[in-house]
Amino acid sequence: MRSEAGGLEVRPLVLPPLDAGFVPAVLWNRAYRERVAGDAGRERLVVAIQRPDGICFVEEAEILSDVGVDAGLNRFYIERLLKFWLWQKGGSRVWIAGSDELAKGLGAMYRPGGERGFDAELVGAKMFLEPMKVSGCVAAAMPPRHEPSASPGRNLDGCRIGFDLGGSDRKCAALIDGEVVFSEEVPWNPYFESDPQYHVDGIQDSLRRAAAHLPRVDAIGGSAAGVYVHNEVRAASLFRGVPAEAFEHRVRRIFLDLKAAWDDIPFEVVNDGDVTALAGSMSLNDGALLGIAMGTSLAAGYCDPNGRLTSWLNELAFAPVDYRVSAPVDEWSGDRGCGVQYFSQQAVARLAAAAGMGFPADMPFADQLVEVQRRMADGDPAAEAIYRTIGVYFGYAIAHYAEFYTLRHVMLLGRVSSGPGGTLIVQGAERVLKTEFPVLYEQIRITMPNEKMKRHGQAVAAASLPALKRER
Repeated sequence: MRSEAGGLEVRPLVLPPLDAGFVPAVLWNRAYRERVAGDAGRERLVVAIQRPDGICFVEEAEILSDVGVDAGLNRFYIERLLKFWLWQKGGSRVWIAGSDELAKGLGAMYRPGGERGFDAELVGAKMFLEPMKVSGCVAAAMPPRHEPSASPGRNLDGCRIGFDLGGSDRKCAALIDGEVVFSEEVPWNPYFESDPQYHVDGIQDSLRRAAAHLPRVDAIGGSAAGVYVHNEVRAASLFRGVPAEAFEHRVRRIFLDLKAAWDDIPFEVVNDGDVTALAGSMSLNDGALLGIAMGTSLAAGYCDPNGRLTSWLNELAFAPVDYRVSAPVDEWSGDRGCGVQYFSQQAVARLAAAAGMGFPADMPFADQLVEVQRRMADGDPAAEAIYRTIGVYFGYAIAHYAEFYTLRHVMLLGRVSSGPGGTLIVQGAERVLKTEFPVLYEQIRITMPNEKMKRHGQAVAAASLPALKRER
């Protein structure tokens, strides 16, 4: 097939049964780079993504000599890379050295009202509290790379509490020197609660229940969906019902206030995807692990080769995996080909329509998933085709992610992957890797969580986040 993005020829060896037009990002990038390798005038581009606190990620790429049709290819290639880097690493100030034209074009896209205005608002203003700015500069003026040492986790000494805040329940556990002495799930419904006190009371209730099973509390660690910077809530669906003013005054510092209420003991909160990755890394006793949770949306987390968390965002729901111009649109960001449309309940609903299942238009995605899983258990070929399609998507996405992450393990989680459908997803991904990327097939192991991790892994990993204060 021929990609609609610039006319580069992309021919996947494995086609998704329900989506023959799929253009894997990894194959398009490979075709582009092959063209670059044959261009004697190719140029070097350096991109720095900086945060207000000075953390700075620096990436490099080679581009075509930027004349004629090459200019369009360059714009598309760098725009897709920048989009991925922003949601993987996170930052509000972007510096581009090597092409003033590309810097100017991307700057226009990431302005309010621009084509990437959604990304600029969410990553810039909401996550890092300043407008996003994309600027051109000379290489000598680029800010230096500055990445803090990875967050440790894996601290199991003392009496600890670990919690995870979900959309339908909050989980909490008490540990003594790494052994779980208490755990429970308490139902709650935080999404549409406008009063932040509801959230404070619920979290405190779980912490007190766990504390009752400990002789003392030395540290508290937690996780929830969203973006947290230095324990501040920057963007989180958990508080979607809270008005903006109340969010600023009572939610943004909610975990810092809770820390103070618990006598200022070590207290750390991070994204739930990262804690899941940490739990997987701890259960496998290895690092270089990317966790992918296919649920209401796509959640992700990463542990580096040493098994440590990073300062990265890892919000891969918005990272592109399909480079078709006609790829499915994410209704929130308005962009095409992003991971959420391929690895979530939305993906199942979209593919169910392609499989001819004919669900009512107003049927919730969660209910459609339940029905697809029921049909899968009954051996319905249409349901099998949905999971085989997601498996092909996943295989090409893993190869794409491997260009941005050092990977030895990919752990698959989430409701979409539960039951026999999950097995088909793994099989489909492994087939893609074996066929198209044999080196990666030998290098990367795709796993699913064991029962111990499902029961206690998240809470144990969350509890391990803070290091205890030591007397001098």
